[in-house]
Amino acid sequence: MTVTRIRHLRRAAMPALAAVAAATAAAAVLIVSGTGASAAEAPVGLGTAANFSVLAGSEVTNTGPTILEQSLGVHPGSQATGFPPGSVEGEIHLADDVALQAKNDLTTAYNDAAGRTPFTNRPSELGGATLTPGVYRIGAAQLTGQLTLDSENDPAAVFIFQIASTLVTAANSRVVFINGASPCNVYWQVGSSATLGTGTRFVGNILAQTSITMNTGATLQGRALAQTGAVTLDTNTINTPACLQPTGSPTTTPTGTPTGQPTGTPTGTPTGTPTGTPTGQPTGTPTGTPTGTPTGTPTGTPTGTPTGTPTGTPTGTPTGQPTGSPTGSPTGQPTRTPTGIPTPSRTQLPVTGASGGGALVPVLTGLGSLAVGTGASLLFLYRRRNSES
Repeated sequence: MTVTRIRHLRRAAMPALAAVAAATAAAAVLIVSGTGASAAEAPVGLGTAANFSVLAGSEVTNTGPTILEQSLGVHPGSQATGFPPGSVEGEIHLADDVALQAKNDLTTAYNDAAGRTPFTNRPSELGGATLTPGVYRIGAAQLTGQLTLDSENDPAAVFIFQIASTLVTAANSRVVFINGASPCNVYWQVGSSATLGTGTRFVGNILAQTSITMNTGATLQGRALAQTGAVTLDTNTINTPACLQPTGSPTTTPTGTPTGQPTGTPTGTPTGTPTGTPTGQPTGTPTGTPTGTPTGTPTGTPTGTPTGTPTGTPTGTPTGQPTGSPTGSPTGQPTRTPTGIPTPSRTQLPVTGASGGGALVPVLTGLGSLAVGTGASLLFLYRRRNSES
């Protein structure tokens, strides 16, 4: 009966253990999935296109005193008219290798932004909405009034808008930030063309497949980057996004040059010259000449004669006799006798019965353990047999 009951308990316990393991695995999957879903979106890498306020495929045209804080580029087109009166605080690159590289980087960034998932579908009208970081997909985007972007106190928050066709803002519309959002981490991927209405205050990087038009007085804190078409400007201001300052180029150049030059030159030259020359010359010449000549002549003649005779005779005889006899006898005898006898006695003491007895301890312990184990096993078998009967 006891054996049967144990078997039933074992069979009941196995499904319970399996259920616990499955529940634990499911919980782990849910935890991992939740973490992945809430992970922060990475910024879109613009590459060298980040150096441009305006980048166009065919041409750039401007009317009025437009201000571009960064560079202007066109590729494969080669026309940029209206500068002046417009001003470019960066560089102008028309159909050159710099503009080509920036256009290639723009294509990479455009495809990256267009492919981000997961996304949230939004209606066309963005005015009046408050959005948190994430990816938003819109058919044709319209902004009338104010769009608020809330970074939720994360200055690195990323907003990506995937717009299938056009982006159009009404006059005097605006995009504002709350809780520390940064304009350099806002991306507008536009499937065709973008148009900013008169007086619009817009933020972010506009990555348009075709063209971008900024009407009179519209401002942009970000970049207007068009792949194939034109960028049209009219008395606009395009400011550099605030987070652009700590990028790689400015830091690399100043650090390498100033540190290497000043340290190497001043240290090597002044130290080597003054130390070697002044020390060698004055020491060698004055010391060698005065010491050799005056000392050799007066010392050799007077000292050699009187010292040789009287010193040799008295010193040899008295010193040899007393030292040989008394030292040899007392030292040899006492040392040999006491050293030989005590050493064997001390060496043999530890060898007596103690080591032999110590060797038997493990054997006796093992036999005792074996006897106890055997007895316990026999007692267990005896009780089991009685219980089964």
